[in-house]
Amino acid sequence: MLDELELLKKDWQKREANLPKLSYEQIYPMTKKKSSSIVKWIFYISIIEFVFWAGINIIFNGPDTMQELKDMHIYKVVMALNVINYAIILYFIYKFYTNYRKISFTDSSKNLMRTILKVKRTVTQYVWFNLIIFTISAIIYAYGVLLYTPEGQELVNAAAQDGDSTEFWALIIIVSIAITTAVLAVIWLFYKLLYGILLKKLRKNYNELKRLEV
Repeated sequence: MLDELELLKKDWQKREANLPKLSYEQIYPMTKKKSSSIVKWIFYISIIEFVFWAGINIIFNGPDTMQELKDMHIYKVVMALNVINYAIILYFIYKFYTNYRKISFTDSSKNLMRTILKVKRTVTQYVWFNLIIFTISAIIYAYGVLLYTPEGQELVNAAAQDGDSTEFWALIIIVSIAITTAVLAVIWLFYKLLYGILLKKLRKNYNELKRLEV
């Protein structure tokens, strides 16, 4: 049995030795092309996402919604947050585009590896920014709803009359954290699925380039 295994092993080693080995000049252009395509898709997806959320915002933020925000005394804060949000997202889209251009015109594996790492870092920063913006928005809306809507004021007043204000606010904080955490987990999973697959392929390309440099 051992002799048979040794024979099979030797036969396999001979086959591996006879396989054509790709040179640097063959591997690098293919890896560069694949990496460029992946970063281009990241750029396209970020644009689609921006247009989608901007469209949702325009459709649902009619005069009635604007008046509700004013009644909750959060109109100016929400508008300022929207401006900051869209400005920074446009900045990230620009970064994705410049990274795509850098990969398309890079002339060495080292530069390509460096750009791939920049793409990964930019995507990570983009995801974290979206999670932070959502958290800030949730806090602002919770503040407006609890303190300035009839339903929120009714709950706050009822808790104050019963002498349970401390317990009430503790419960509100716990529930808010739980809901926000759950929604953040869903958003994170969405981005993990959306960009994670592309980043995984990009990481594979990076490892191929790293082997070339050894």
